Amino acid sequence: MRIIVSGAAGFIPSHMCDRLLAEGHTVAGLDNFLTGSPKNLAHLQGRPGFQFIRHDITQPLPEALLDSAQVGAVLHMASPASPKDYMEHPIETLDVGSAGTRRMLELARAHGASFLLTSTSECYGDPAVHPQVETYWGNVNPVGPRSCYDESKRFAEALTMAYHRTHGVRTNIARIFNTYGPRMQLNDGRVVPAFIDQALRGAPLTVFGDGSQTRSFCYVSDMVEGLYRLMFSGERYPVNLGNPTEMTILEFAEQIRALTGSRSEIVRQPLPEDDPKQRQPDISKAIRVLGWEPRVTLDQGLRHTVGYFQELERVSI
Repeated sequence: MRIIVSGAAGFIPSHMCDRLLAEGHTVAGLDNFLTGSPKNLAHLQGRPGFQFIRHDITQPLPEALLDSAQVGAVLHMASPASPKDYMEHPIETLDVGSAGTRRMLELARAHGASFLLTSTSECYGDPAVHPQVETYWGNVNPVGPRSCYDESKRFAEALTMAYHRTHGVRTNIARIFNTYGPRMQLNDGRVVPAFIDQALRGAPLTVFGDGSQTRSFCYVSDMVEGLYRLMFSGERYPVNLGNPTEMTILEFAEQIRALTGSRSEIVRQPLPEDDPKQRQPDISKAIRVLGWEPRVTLDQGLRHTVGYFQELERVSI
């Protein structure tokens, strides 16, 4: 079927475009390159079944898109996603979660298409429940520095459910936990590319706080598999997608050093405001509803990711 993907030049969305095309669908990707990279879609130039439209989805959608052939699904994946990006673009982040979400929902409604929203584990804020289950309402600071992203996604979820209840749109909501892999940007501020970049350069690995805060890391191919299964499911309420294997940031730094053979020292800086102390998904619902759970081990995924960044470094020299 014909599928519209917003934010197509982003890290996870670009991999999703690959999967959709591999499954035989035709894809129209939208992006304004605020944080996405044209390099992530360069390999799709000229690919049969793929169309790219440079567009800011907070603005009226192109008539050509609205009047195009029947759309079967709309995947709303557009948004700054790293703390560095959404703190640099807080208003744009709120706009894409509100106006952008509504425009994509209206597109799905007009075509009678299904709608998938990629939400985030940040909806849980600094959680008081661990691991996080979908029925937990979260502990979010609505006026803190991260609120532009947290509240943007929480509003997007509410709007998505309103369209389902009011207009009968077939909706799905994915709450994505930390995901990593090729096509991440080294300078986007997230811990995986930051540590890999620092380790490959021999620079100190920056750990915020005492490093005891936890994260769980899901390789991008596993995430795409979960999203693909979700978009064909009848589940209308949020579903956690992530890897439930939890580790401290300090443990992760040590693993990156060992994997890269780096002698980088570990340095500490103050913990950012509202930085979650624990982050681990309960994926019982994904297992039950989608028959999905991660398959790629952290060691396997990191080897692929480090290799990708080493190749980038080699090509740039």
